[in-house]
Amino acid sequence: MPEWTFLTNHGLVLSYLASHPRITARDLADAVGITERATRKIIADLLESGYITKKREGRRNRYRVNPDLAMRHPIHSETAIGDLLQALGWKRRKRTAQPD
Repeated sequence: MPEWTFLTNHGLVLSYLASHPRITARDLADAVGITERATRKIIADLLESGYITKKREGRRNRYRVNPDLAMRHPIHSETAIGDLLQALGWKRRKRTAQPD
């Protein structure tokens, strides 16, 4: 019988992306323990829902988490996803002003 965990694969992918914004889908899949195809589907779900954004940098993507969005389940709809990520050890990076 497989062991269960407290976080879904979506939660695991989001939390890992928050701490490793330039990781490849293959490396992310290995870290989470799911297939690369499942990882890409989860990334697409997170992008579509606005929880992450993706920017191309050279041959890689850089992911950025939107920590102000609410969690999806009605029980926790007043909790920002950033609060969960911080409880899991994520440290919010300060954004530097971009020159015009």
